[in-house]
Amino acid sequence: MTLVVADTGPIRYLLVIGAIDVLHRLYDRVYLPASVRRELTDEHAPGLVRSWALNPPSWVEICEVECAVALMDLDVGEADAISLAQTIGADWILLDEREGRDRALALKLRVSGTVGVLEKAAEVGLVNLSEAFAKLRRANFRIAQQALREALERDAARRSSSLGRTNPDLPPA
Repeated sequence: MTLVVADTGPIRYLLVIGAIDVLHRLYDRVYLPASVRRELTDEHAPGLVRSWALNPPSWVEICEVECAVALMDLDVGEADAISLAQTIGADWILLDEREGRDRALALKLRVSGTVGVLEKAAEVGLVNLSEAFAKLRRANFRIAQQALREALERDAARRSSSLGRTNPDLPPA
């Protein structure tokens, strides 16, 4: 069973671009700290995001977290996500912010973010990566354009190498 803890950013952006269901298709269970749920239901969050967070699907579990003191300098959602990932032994933590990602990596956690989730979803035929990235750009997702270009190049190489296989929708072995 693959356990994933998510911070606010990846959930918000996957919802906004209509790709939230890839999480359930890629991972068995997604855990959200209660602080992340509060951020997702903030009055300034898009209505779609607030609505989803108030009534999350059955594959999402909301958890109260006691944040480690060593993480208190991070955003509360990031800190709680890292603490929760450590506590439950998560396989992955989904974070977009550089400082949180760096801290999670320093703690030996496996880190991905919105782009990584979409790239993995594209590998198994759940999304068109180019279209998903175009939606992210329209949603004001901030990332170095070089990172998106590199992900698209990897996707193009993967797709071209799969053309010779009998079923190009299957991920590489």
